[in-house]
Amino acid sequence: MPETAHRISHTPLIQAEGLSKRFNHVLAVDNLSLEVQAGEIFGFLGPNGAGKTTTIRMLSALIAPTEGRAWIAGHEVGRESDQVRRKVGVLTESPGLYDRLSAAQNLSFYAQLYRVPDVEARVERYLRLLGLWDRRNDPAGTFSRGMRQKLAIARALLHEPQVLFLDEPTSGLDPEAARMVRSFIADLRHAGRAIFLCTHNLDEADRLCDRIAVINTRLLALDAPAALRQRLFGRTVVFHLRIAHPSHLALLEGFPFVRSVRQVENKLVV
Repeated sequence: MPETAHRISHTPLIQAEGLSKRFNHVLAVDNLSLEVQAGEIFGFLGPNGAGKTTTIRMLSALIAPTEGRAWIAGHEVGRESDQVRRKVGVLTESPGLYDRLSAAQNLSFYAQLYRVPDVEARVERYLRLLGLWDRRNDPAGTFSRGMRQKLAIARALLHEPQVLFLDEPTSGLDPEAARMVRSFIADLRHAGRAIFLCTHNLDEADRLCDRIAVINTRLLALDAPAALRQRLFGRTVVFHLRIAHPSHLALLEGFPFVRSVRQVENKLVV
């Protein structure tokens, strides 16, 4: 479980029932059902091409599902799509900023699209929150990848959405920038948002998320990180022996519940 203790509401902000999406003859998402509560960081874990981005696009009312239904903060996707879009913030894998505009101008433009009250105050708040205030007048094209990602997160939060979709938020970042982004995401849970984190990084999901769904077109598993590790990977047990012998490995490998055995000096790692 994440290190920071917090309280999760039992009010679902994201609901999906039998959600599917087909592109011609390709089934991208197959019969997905899940709920995400307020105050929860929900990991959506899968390889590239597993349907993660397609799921975000459906849940944020950017594309229509082929089958199934979904609700965001009580508003049904497809029937109340304008209300859905007001309730969500989306960080795409590519930041999509205007390179010639300054950081402040980028945020001001999007704030006006969202009809945010007191645009200047809101822009200042999020630039300061993400440590970008001193660079507010610099063109976004001069920013490092980590700074661009932080600016894109600020853009997704400008209208203070109840639901935040993050698509591979640390992809391609150096370790320090990735650490800063993860720390900021962890802090966001205290605002009572539902945070839907798409990633193919198991370690990132394990650190940040309250629950993790594993997807590869279909939902394969859904549980808390510790329980999921146990289900998918089992436990690791280390036997310390006075003398380890190759026959011990053969003996342990004969049990059906043992997936692997290796010898490290006089220890057997099972």
